[in-house]
Amino acid sequence: MKNKKYLLVATVLLTAHPAMAADGWLSGLFGNKEERQAASDTPPAAPVPIEPAAPASTVTGRQVPADATEIKLSFAPLVKKSASAVVNVYAARAMPQRSPFAGDPFFEQFFGRRLQQQRPRMQASLGSGVIVDQSGLIVTNNHVIRDADEVKVALSDGREFTSKVLLKDERGDLAVLKIEGDQPFPSIGLADSDALEIGDLVLAIGNPFGIGQTVTNGIVSALARTHIGVNDAGYFIQTDAAINPGNSGGALIDMRGDLIGVNTAIFSRSGGSNGIGFAIPSNMVRVFVEAAKKGGRFERPYIGASFTPVSPDVAAAVGLDLPRGALVQDVAAKGPANDAGLKPGDVVLAIDGFVVGDPDVLGYRLATSGIGRSVSLDVLSAGERETLTLALAAAPEDPPRDLRRLEGETPFSGATIANLSPRLADELDLPATKMGVVVTEIDPRSFAARFGLRPKDIIVGLNGEPARSTQAFERMADATRRGWRYEIERDGKRMVQTVR
Repeated sequence: MKNKKYLLVATVLLTAHPAMAADGWLSGLFGNKEERQAASDTPPAAPVPIEPAAPASTVTGRQVPADATEIKLSFAPLVKKSASAVVNVYAARAMPQRSPFAGDPFFEQFFGRRLQQQRPRMQASLGSGVIVDQSGLIVTNNHVIRDADEVKVALSDGREFTSKVLLKDERGDLAVLKIEGDQPFPSIGLADSDALEIGDLVLAIGNPFGIGQTVTNGIVSALARTHIGVNDAGYFIQTDAAINPGNSGGALIDMRGDLIGVNTAIFSRSGGSNGIGFAIPSNMVRVFVEAAKKGGRFERPYIGASFTPVSPDVAAAVGLDLPRGALVQDVAAKGPANDAGLKPGDVVLAIDGFVVGDPDVLGYRLATSGIGRSVSLDVLSAGERETLTLALAAAPEDPPRDLRRLEGETPFSGATIANLSPRLADELDLPATKMGVVVTEIDPRSFAARFGLRPKDIIVGLNGEPARSTQAFERMADATRRGWRYEIERDGKRMVQTVR
């Protein structure tokens, strides 16, 4: 009976694995007693030696975990080093209140001016900031403190301070605050963001949703992110570390506990973290803080040229394998670009050895290089590669802006105009090569607003005469009694308006 059971098992095994019949395994199972005894007397095969575990692989000085012990390592020492320098930023703005009965003759008869004297409502916004100097210099995002009447800072140890805004820049979305104290404040060092690589570990520290200081970890997902609709920094660090509302202005730190970026924005359809966050690199933060220490405004170098991205068609025409670089669109007659030999149609491929993917990256590299030094440009010009030396200078205010508010019964009444110079163009975020008369301000209840003029409109001419200066344009506008035909440039497009 026992042999029948073995036979049944063998039949099943043969049906499932016919190859077992050829390797002698079944003959050892069902052979005679002597064969089985001989098989049992055969010494076992020598064990196969096991190779020792390979050491952790190293790629450009970085290591991956080699065993479970390394996986259990903690970020706690980094947090203890850096978290005390990350603060909460509270910005308050007084919003005027208007009574729903204001303007009603019946209620105004009894209550008079009291209807107009409603107590303003305080609107508060919440964000984060990073102390970057022991004297109390704090970096945050401009959108955290925009239009605030009062900005308060709370440290992780519970202390609160009223801060002073030293410097803010809407285009770069950065601001520098200053707090005063009896003792040095905890601060965090600035790392070299150019040394960052995709895949590096990072920590994000901030105050999401106002629940208190929070630390999240992730990796650098991408570098040099542009066109994300946040600001003109043009070179964002992308990370999958969880960043949520309230994290704006907080710290993105590296594995040495140094600041590698300032958290600025997230990509989200729900308002929460989807694992795609963006930070302004620390090298941009560094030049911004230096400008605040000097007590001036943050100035981008003026080179006297405008650029546009390289399209696939242009790349094929100039002999590039890939559509990359910054195509020179226009060069001012007087300026550093012209002095360096840059010409329209040239393509800037690299600056100081850093690849230029598009004009935004070029602008970032110029901004972080700083005014007063020279950079090396790798340029493709007329099919030939050459190297040019470009001096970085401050934008000149030539001609002087000569602000004038226009009055009278003209379509321009209520508009404030100025002579457009490279410096004013930088302030208004207009192409540096543009010249002429620009609108800087519009009274919302004026003729100018009614006829569609807007701030940053460049007035090209009036009734066939070019607008060379504010003085000349004011004289032309006053001399015209009826019939105004004027040409303006807005967002790179020219439009002609006629008012009779």
